[in-house]
Amino acid sequence: MSSTLTDLCRYPIVQAPMAGGASCPQLAAAVCDAGGLGFLAAGYKTADGMYDEIKRLRGLTAAPFGVNVFLPQTRHADRAAVDLYRSQLAGEADWYDTPLGDPEAGWDDNYEAKLAVLLDEPVPVVSFTFGCPPRRVLDRFRRAGTYTVVTVTTPEEARAAQWSGADAVCAQGIEAGGHQGTHHDDPATDGAGIGLLSLVLQVKDAVELPVLAAGGIMRGPQIAAVLALGAQAAQLGTAFLVTDESGAPDLHKQAMSNPLFARTELTRAFSGRPARGLVNRFMREHGPYAPQAYPEVHHVTSPLRRAAAKAGDPQAMALWAGQGHRMARPMPAAQLVEVLAAETEAARAAMTLGGTR
Repeated sequence: MSSTLTDLCRYPIVQAPMAGGASCPQLAAAVCDAGGLGFLAAGYKTADGMYDEIKRLRGLTAAPFGVNVFLPQTRHADRAAVDLYRSQLAGEADWYDTPLGDPEAGWDDNYEAKLAVLLDEPVPVVSFTFGCPPRRVLDRFRRAGTYTVVTVTTPEEARAAQWSGADAVCAQGIEAGGHQGTHHDDPATDGAGIGLLSLVLQVKDAVELPVLAAGGIMRGPQIAAVLALGAQAAQLGTAFLVTDESGAPDLHKQAMSNPLFARTELTRAFSGRPARGLVNRFMREHGPYAPQAYPEVHHVTSPLRRAAAKAGDPQAMALWAGQGHRMARPMPAAQLVEVLAAETEAARAAMTLGGTR
């Protein structure tokens, strides 16, 4: 097992795992072969589906890569609140001519089965979101030769990850697109997350683990900035979502530069858990009363989101995006890695030059 994440890639550039299809084998392979660290997203897949993608990725590249796994969620949702939300979405179901999903469709995202696959057929890196596995699990991965990373959003979560034996943490700032990787979902803290630069410094003070920085990073100078603060690498999601190899729907990619979608917000409207996306009609109309209920709400709205995509209507899709989405650059993923690497090197050189004057 590598003692540092940057031993696994030429550049300090990590392609974020984006559940829902964007992080496909083609994207991860292109990033890996260009010198970054590509990731597959196991979220919302079966264990067999995850394994099939791992095999496909191994057929595309011999470079190291990572797989991201969601932690099971504690049952805490108010079923009455979920039923009320379903009733409020009845008009959406009629409009898109599709039934709403079953809120009881699944709770653990096939977590144990995925762990079994990843321990039987080890991959170089496994990262975890929505919590931290216990020490016994992380120890098993260490014995298997797998480097483990835990997503954290506070110094306290970083300390928990260090205590449990993680090899590194990914500090996710509130600027990040998609779900906030908080270990405990508390509605009282919605929107109160820590900005990335401050979070990196706080996490560095709290733990001795290597830190990846994630949240709104789109350009090389931002990568150079988090490296200057002590991060070992930067993790980018939205930047890679618009690349040629990304599995995101074309409607999602096009929305990044569409003037109809001018800003992002955190919302529970699509999944019942805070996630940042482009503000569209569905978010405006349903976000204010969406309950704390993940993954129940995710299951309920999944058919609506699929139907909207099929109908070519981005106004009811979950258009996950970070705060830097306007800086997205459509191009091949390998080219983006090279551009980011060159920008980072130039920015770091400028910092050094400025410090010697």
